[in-house]
Amino acid sequence: MSGVNDDYHALLARHEAMRLRRRILSPREDAVQERPTYGGQSNGPSGGPRAPGRPAIHSGNVSGTTGRYPAGPYGDARTDASGDAYDGVADQRVITEYLELVTPFGELITHLYDAMFRRWPYLRSLFPESMEFQRAHLARAFWYLIENLHRPDDIAEVFGRLGRDHRKLGVRPVHFEAFEAALCEALRRTAGPRWAEAVEQAWVRMLRFAVAAMVSGAEAALAEPPYWQATVTAHERRRPDLAVLRVRPHEPYPYRAGQFAALESPRLPQAWRQYSIACAPRSDAELEFHVRQTCTGGVSEALVADTAVGDTLRVGPPRGSMTLDDELASDLVLVAADTGWAPVKALLEELSARRGHRSVRLFLGAHSFADLYDAGAPSELERGRPWLRVTPVIGRRPETGGSFGPDVHGYDALAETVADAVTRHADWSGHLAYVSGPTAVVDTTVARLTAAGVPPRNIRHDPLSDILRPPSRPEEAAGDPAAGGPAVVSRSRGASAGRRTTASTTFEGADS
Repeated sequence: MSGVNDDYHALLARHEAMRLRRRILSPREDAVQERPTYGGQSNGPSGGPRAPGRPAIHSGNVSGTTGRYPAGPYGDARTDASGDAYDGVADQRVITEYLELVTPFGELITHLYDAMFRRWPYLRSLFPESMEFQRAHLARAFWYLIENLHRPDDIAEVFGRLGRDHRKLGVRPVHFEAFEAALCEALRRTAGPRWAEAVEQAWVRMLRFAVAAMVSGAEAALAEPPYWQATVTAHERRRPDLAVLRVRPHEPYPYRAGQFAALESPRLPQAWRQYSIACAPRSDAELEFHVRQTCTGGVSEALVADTAVGDTLRVGPPRGSMTLDDELASDLVLVAADTGWAPVKALLEELSARRGHRSVRLFLGAHSFADLYDAGAPSELERGRPWLRVTPVIGRRPETGGSFGPDVHGYDALAETVADAVTRHADWSGHLAYVSGPTAVVDTTVARLTAAGVPPRNIRHDPLSDILRPPSRPEEAAGDPAAGGPAVVSRSRGASAGRRTTASTTFEGADS
């Protein structure tokens, strides 16, 4: 049996064992039981199975004294421990009032991981070797939760997707209980004597609400393998910092043009990064990925500089909704910049295979013509596609005439150039728009298209780099009272550095 199926069936077996154990140990839904304190001696069932010599993980009273909680803290994502509807607004006010005691989150997160790995050393294997990016991702997760507690449905949706994706890391509900215990210890240590029990309970309720959504998302995806093994069949360096990879999964890999997947290199175990699939489904079952190196020591460098034909990568399940409808009811406008060309290339392949075409206008954004690493000349793209018109958009510095560099400011400037070209060219209000590329390009283009009258439902841009990233507008971070959100959150001390980030999750490592 193949490796992916071995791992998948082992995961199913573990899940069934955990579910049976919870059923045996948990009383009726309306019953409660005494739970042991964090770090104390157990006077009841532990939080989950443990290997010989490993300390038990207990769920218990968040204040450090024995209390009464339902046996399963990670149940329905929309209810609290007592079964009542979760009041995120109330917890948001409490947490925010004392937020200055634990922000910036750097010290809190350091104490959290120190406590978790000290008490449960075997959990360290779930994380990538470098924790630098992991710490930044967790800080963004905390900010996302605090800023969106008044939007519980949004949190449930986002963290449901995260839970589904965490399956490939081997994360189970019992691990979240360890995380909760370590968080409580870290909160008390970071805040000092001014910390209050009510605030700690609010943090735990917030965490349990998010984790319940993650557990639910993971359980809903049990019919899908957590990842596929794939052999590298081609590796082409198109630029010193960019490679085009083709891989062949060992098992059938169902996906649609326009979707993306996470990749893991054996050189960086447990570190994943998401990349768009640059081809429509093919008869040879190969997948194509366009990878630009964004830093040293991360996943992108491993894939660009340290991967060769014959290597085996792991590919996460396909994700994303930037796909074509079965029946296109309107003409299309496609906007792609940098490696955002990858999903657009896949969409064009699918369109080329269809009979009967709508008119398609493609805008290709780049810092220079040399950066059009794969698309070729516009005339080549249009050849054999009478329904397609291509417009290159090259960003240049007005004061020097030189091309922008691939830094944050360069992408911000390129974003303005691309958005101006798209919105100035025509009225797209009757079109279906697809936008892909660096976050700055996507954000700016989507905003301009919306302002120009394109309905948001007709603009597809998946993903926006990081679903846990800080909001683009200050009013989003604070909460918009006009939209029903309390204006209570401030980042004066804890603002996350760097808004242009890669996809991340609470347990997931990725380079930026």
